[in-house]
Amino acid sequence: MAEASKDMHGRVQPIPEIKPFPIISYDAGDLPEPFNPSKVVPEKRIGGGGIQPDFDRPREPLEAYPLESLKMVGVMRKDKVLHALIQVDNTVYQVRPGNHMGQSFGVITSITDAQVSIKELVQDPTGQTADWVERIANMQLQEQVQSQKEAKK
Repeated sequence: MAEASKDMHGRVQPIPEIKPFPIISYDAGDLPEPFNPSKVVPEKRIGGGGIQPDFDRPREPLEAYPLESLKMVGVMRKDKVLHALIQVDNTVYQVRPGNHMGQSFGVITSITDAQVSIKELVQDPTGQTADWVERIANMQLQEQVQSQKEAKK
C-alpha cells in the first residue's frame, strides 16, 4: 500500500483573488427613506358611511361558525318555501332565505336544490377605507352525502 500511494500527491487549488466592489453612496437626504415601513402601509381614510352590518341585532346559531366549516346536506320544502339543511359539528340546522350564517355578517339570499347563496358584509379588502363591501358566497350541496343516500336506495 505504501508503494501504491507513493506516486499520489494531492493538489489544492489556490484561493481566488477577492475583487473589491465599488462603494456607492446614497446622497438623497431629502428623499423618502427607502426602508421605512410606514411608507409601505397605505393611509386609511375614514369611511363614507355606506352600508354597515347591524351590530345590535341578536345573533343566530350559525353565525358562530365560519362558512368553510358549514356543509349543506340537503333541502326541504316547507310552506312552499325551500329550506336548506346545514350541518356543523354533527348538528343539522334548518335555514331559509333571510337567516344569517357565517362570521362575516352573511344573509341567505336564495336557496335552490343545489346551493345556498349568501351575501356577506366585509370591510374593504384593499384596506384603503373603513367602508363595508358586499361579497357573494355560494354553498354547494355536498356530493358525498348525496352519493351515500343514492347508495342506500
